[in-house]
Amino acid sequence: MEDTDLQLIRKLIPKDKELKRLWDEHLEYEEKLDQFNKRRYLSTEEEIRRKELQKLKLQGKDLIEEILRRYRNE
Repeated sequence: MEDTDLQLIRKLIPKDKELKRLWDEHLEYEEKLDQFNKRRYLSTEEEIRRKELQKLKLQGKDLIEEILRRYRNE
């Protein structure tokens, strides 16, 4: 995410519970993905979980972008 987006997120988190929830999930998914990505080999189940996390993180990012877009248009 761009620095301007991160600044806006930090500013809006105290006011927007949905944004805070999505941002917390985004950070959690990012941390879990980092753990998977540090490993040299993944089992089939781990690879499936990693792909699921990537999709969840992307969906959440899309929702965050939608919220930010709404605030920018106000």
